[in-house]
Amino acid sequence: MNNVIDTLRARGFVKQTVYEDDLYELLGKESVPFYIGFDPTADSLHVGHFIQLMVMSWMQKAGHKPIILIGGGTAMIGDPSGRTDMRAMMTRETIGHNVECFKKQMSSFLDFDGKNKAIIVDNADWLLNLNYVEFLRDIGVHFSVNKMLTAECYKARLEKGLSFLEFNYMLMQGYDFLVLNEKYGCVLECGGDDQWNNMLAGVDLIRRKEGKPAYAMTSPLLTTAEGKKMGKTQKGAVWLNPDKTAPFDFYQYWRNVDDRDVEKCFKLLTFLPLDEITELVKYTDERINEAKARLAYEITKVVHGKEVADDVQRQVKASFSGNVEDMPVKTIDDGVTRITDILFLTGLAPSKGEARRLIEGGGIRINDTKIDDVMYEVNDELINGGFVLHKGKKVHVKVEKK
Repeated sequence: MNNVIDTLRARGFVKQTVYEDDLYELLGKESVPFYIGFDPTADSLHVGHFIQLMVMSWMQKAGHKPIILIGGGTAMIGDPSGRTDMRAMMTRETIGHNVECFKKQMSSFLDFDGKNKAIIVDNADWLLNLNYVEFLRDIGVHFSVNKMLTAECYKARLEKGLSFLEFNYMLMQGYDFLVLNEKYGCVLECGGDDQWNNMLAGVDLIRRKEGKPAYAMTSPLLTTAEGKKMGKTQKGAVWLNPDKTAPFDFYQYWRNVDDRDVEKCFKLLTFLPLDEITELVKYTDERINEAKARLAYEITKVVHGKEVADDVQRQVKASFSGNVEDMPVKTIDDGVTRITDILFLTGLAPSKGEARRLIEGGGIRINDTKIDDVMYEVNDELINGGFVLHKGKKVHVKVEKK
């Protein structure tokens, strides 16, 4: 069995580990149950979750057993990590709905039927009925408040005020690891590097309470070359759910990443071999655009499947070739005629103010006509017959009436 840590390191997935030599030896000789937690704070996964899904996939391909922990219980508290404000508490009904959405979406990333099949568990099953006094006596005794207050995940919150509700989060996550260790033999927690302190708490709890080995391994957060979180646009997050971010828009996001981020994204977000990636990114002139198109295609294929990726690729080529039949179609309601409204409703502008700026900057055309009047009204003939809306040189869509 090849050691998966070598694969993960070579592709840039490993940020921090604990007891690394022992973990390396363990992963190289047997199938290891491991887990990653996902708080169901929305009804879809987004680009920020993508790295962890890829880690799980590489781990499973190497023969290890993924446990997907849905935080149905911890979501009722809220993780303070990386935040300066308190998360809004969610109802059990909302959490339950989001959990079901996650389960459906994750099934396209992992094998749930094979020998080392992935399983999904919800920490609400053991957290929501805890006896608080027993929990404090059994689990709380192993946590040092002084040590907890030095954790990065609490420092920023201390400046504005950290509620006791949030202070419990580290205990909850540590307890999750303990329960998974007892129920499934889980010995490794993986996650984003912003979870490092919470993950160490679980490792320490198992080693102190049970006298058993336990490990943690983090991955870097997905950021741009400028250090900003990747997966954010003017319209909001880039979602993996095609109903929230259309595959065409998803593809275009990756097609337009900064040249400096192309190699990293290839390594982290596709399954292409490293030697092929090296060949694709060896140019820094205009030929990098071919690599970016391949990157967008490969990531779209991973998330949405080959059929969808092929269809989007045809739409993109049609946009540049002028083949209207294969262009992505956007629909507008009857009676919508003003160009600023159309740009906003079709998603080509995140706001009507931005639509006006695009028009004033000369970036909008209808068919072959450049639009320079922010009050321009599209006539009935065009509305009824459909028309091509161009935004700059890269975005071209066919607009039809519903």
